[in-house]
Amino acid sequence: MKQVRSQQGEILTKPFLDLCKMILPVLDKFGTSLSPVKSDVGERLSIVYESNPTKFNFLHSVVQPEIEAKTAKSSSSCTNALLWLTRAMDFLIAVFQNMLDHPEWGMSQVCSSAYSKTLKKWHNWLASSSFMVVMKLAPDRKKFVEVIGRGNEDLNIQMKEFCTRFSPFLRENHKFLVRK
Repeated sequence: MKQVRSQQGEILTKPFLDLCKMILPVLDKFGTSLSPVKSDVGERLSIVYESNPTKFNFLHSVVQPEIEAKTAKSSSSCTNALLWLTRAMDFLIAVFQNMLDHPEWGMSQVCSSAYSKTLKKWHNWLASSSFMVVMKLAPDRKKFVEVIGRGNEDLNIQMKEFCTRFSPFLRENHKFLVRK
């Protein structure tokens, strides 16, 4: 995992977004219902960051102008993009954690449990119902592991390490967003 924190302890924008973009293709394995989550992942944040990498070097500095202008709650804001990116990553962490904690579960149960813990409370009835249907069609666990692990025997170790090392960034994002 790249260095995602600065020497001062702040989350660096580019390494954080790059890491999310590297992991989020796992969502492709669940069909098109998760495409909106993945398609916008970090795009708004990346555009703002690239407009001035020095000014927006730290992740939370990208959304600070919106907070000050009181436009952070707009559905097209970078703040909203960071919120949903963080939630999508929470879901993936929960999927990986369920896979580690419950080797006997099929992917449908792994994903449904992860969804209930992370995204369900933020979705309306229609979105939640649609998501649950897609989770029923989740791939076979063995096939899913083969696809994401590509024969890597250390996949469980890597998933555990990712969950352990990445979760603090997500908690920090949630704390920051709640305060703003």
